[in-house]
Amino acid sequence: MLQLNETHDTSLTSWVDSANTPGCDFPIQNLPMAVFRRKHLNENFRAGVAIGDKVLDMAELAKLRLFDAEVNAAIQCCAGPTLNHYMALGQEHWSAVRLSLSRALRSGSALQPKIEPCLLDQSVVEFTVPCRIGDYTDFYSSIHHATNVGKLFRPDNPLLPNYKWIPIAYHGRSSSIEVSGVDVRRPCGQLKPADAKAPVFAPSKRVDYELEVGIYIGTGNSLGEPIPITQAEQHVFGFCLFNDWSARDIQPWEYVPLGPFLAKSFASTISPWIISAEALAPFRKPWTRDPDDPAPLSYLDDENMRQQGAFDIQLQVSLQTEAMRARGESAVVLGQSSFADSYWSVAQMIAHHSSNGCNLQPGDFFGSGTQSGADDSQLGSLLELSRGGQQAITLPNGETRCFLEDGDRVVMSGFCENENAVRIGFGQAQAALLPAEN
Repeated sequence: MLQLNETHDTSLTSWVDSANTPGCDFPIQNLPMAVFRRKHLNENFRAGVAIGDKVLDMAELAKLRLFDAEVNAAIQCCAGPTLNHYMALGQEHWSAVRLSLSRALRSGSALQPKIEPCLLDQSVVEFTVPCRIGDYTDFYSSIHHATNVGKLFRPDNPLLPNYKWIPIAYHGRSSSIEVSGVDVRRPCGQLKPADAKAPVFAPSKRVDYELEVGIYIGTGNSLGEPIPITQAEQHVFGFCLFNDWSARDIQPWEYVPLGPFLAKSFASTISPWIISAEALAPFRKPWTRDPDDPAPLSYLDDENMRQQGAFDIQLQVSLQTEAMRARGESAVVLGQSSFADSYWSVAQMIAHHSSNGCNLQPGDFFGSGTQSGADDSQLGSLLELSRGGQQAITLPNGETRCFLEDGDRVVMSGFCENENAVRIGFGQAQAALLPAEN
């Protein structure tokens, strides 16, 4: 597992003044990556690194060749429209680039005059999906969410027998994963009310959000060669915020016997910035579970993971209705939770996913599953908040919701913070729900 090093030093400041603002998402201790281009210009997408309210253009930086040969070559991999080649380089190269950028962007760096022209205001750029996502797997890693949903359908036995033994997941699709700011259209599908004799094809009436963490795979493994849990985190490139939109009334009719399909495949929203696993090193916590629960099977267990296998990422989901926007009202927080409460760790997800020899590849993407906590303020979906649509929630302006209505904008945010580290943020994953296609 990655350890603390000079890039995490809490005394570091940047010559980019906005990076030193208290509460800034992107201080010099963060340095996340995204893929961007300037708005309204017909130019190529390329990688950028966030520093304060600026984007460091990695394609322009690559032209300067300011660092040693290996770092320069790695930065050159960021000049293209996706990060896949860079993700394939591996942890040693990612770490070397991070260290070089940290030193170059620090207060007093002699490289400031050369690098400053490579900076753009974030306000003038637009983002895209940062890599070619070959495969997407959605996990079900929050035991609180699994229990809450299970109670709606199986009050006496909410958790299925395998939940505490195996990281549950299904393979989704990657084509409809879009970056923050791309609005989502209400899906149509087959619906079958309980009292109906036959299904109908109609717009979903129960569109929901799911507050999740996205996990990008960097280096992969060869087909037939599982990744040991002791090496699993070496394959993690980084993390983002993830809204895995769901149509709750399409899913019950279609998911038996093979699982989610059209109820999940219509849209997912990612935040543009990928926060590196190294940037999260100060925010690790022990991975724990109830001592009365079964111990993980040996291929899913590791002492280092137990000591620091959890990531304390604070998550928040907010809602802004169309009426709120019209009156200039801010989004209202509906739920807050922590990824540290995940029942299954990231290392366990990777070890299990590859345990049958499945070959992960650079750019593959995991969804953590909805992250909910133990009480009502920590719920990560409207399905849970409304008790399956039976109890509408009342917003501060008097509007009520069981599920999303057209025009509703969902905003997800995240950050990491503790007394021994500089706070780092994830930015936002936000999109509005558009009416169904006529």
